Amino acid sequence: MRTRFTEMFGIRYPIVQGGMQWVGRAELAAAVSNAGALGIITALTQPTPEDLLREIARCRDMTDQPFAVNLTILPTLRAVSHAHYAQAIIDSGVKIVETAGRNPEPYMASFKAAGVKIIHKCTSVRHSLKAQAIGCDAVSVDGFECAGHPGEDDIPGLVLLPRAAEQLKIPIIASGGFGDGRGLVAALALGADGINMGTRFMATVEAPIHQNIKDSIVAASERDTALLMRRLRNTARFFRNRVAQEAEAVERMKGADLTIQDLAPFVSGQRGRLVYEQGDVDAGVWSAGMVVGLIHDVPTCAELVSRIVREAREIISERLMKTMA
Repeated sequence: MRTRFTEMFGIRYPIVQGGMQWVGRAELAAAVSNAGALGIITALTQPTPEDLLREIARCRDMTDQPFAVNLTILPTLRAVSHAHYAQAIIDSGVKIVETAGRNPEPYMASFKAAGVKIIHKCTSVRHSLKAQAIGCDAVSVDGFECAGHPGEDDIPGLVLLPRAAEQLKIPIIASGGFGDGRGLVAALALGADGINMGTRFMATVEAPIHQNIKDSIVAASERDTALLMRRLRNTARFFRNRVAQEAEAVERMKGADLTIQDLAPFVSGQRGRLVYEQGDVDAGVWSAGMVVGLIHDVPTCAELVSRIVREAREIISERLMKTMA
């Protein structure tokens, strides 16, 4: 399947694995890339830039296909030098980086000088235009359905994607709510050049998280996510578990007086790490998109990617062509 994105980034299929904290490790990224999609290692999952270099080397031992590194530029509860992680990416020789969070402009010159292509995650058309203006090679546009941070505009992909396609010249990856061939065809029809899947790749054999979490995703419906930190204008979508519901209660009780300190005990990233490692669904909050309602099994990455491509081709060649006929 050839699109502007597959041509620019040297992959077979227009499918990207989301950069997920604690999940985007070498074994998942390599499996996704070996399947013909674009796997992504999450930089800040690694404790130090030196650990990131080792993780990238480990990924190279498992695949000879292109893969990327995600660098999320946001305030963290632990002190992080984003500049040092960016330098580690450059030193590793990786040629694709996905940036997210704040404007990546401070790192653009260094990435470009090293021949690194940049995909920036955006939640609005205006932010996508800014990414294009500063030299990003592509954007990953997150609709309201996505896991993690959907922004504050609450625009779903059905509207956000064609609006972005109207305005942008660079390739667009559709993110939020994608998990099968129907979504891929829809994204292409709306003007995107491919899809980004995070939650769907969590429910794969190679995802380095506990089986209990994968089973919880399969059992969930599209109503089993929760939006937290809305009053702080730092909205994030999580799986609706006991901890998320407790955090929602705190938000309601505090109202306009809510501070990040009120929610820190609930949204700590370290608690989320325990979820994935120990398999306790209620050990902390953990990211999941509304696409959980469309996930019904735990295949290998190769099985998942080939299924999505097969479904997309069948939809285009059979259902859509018959409709035109």
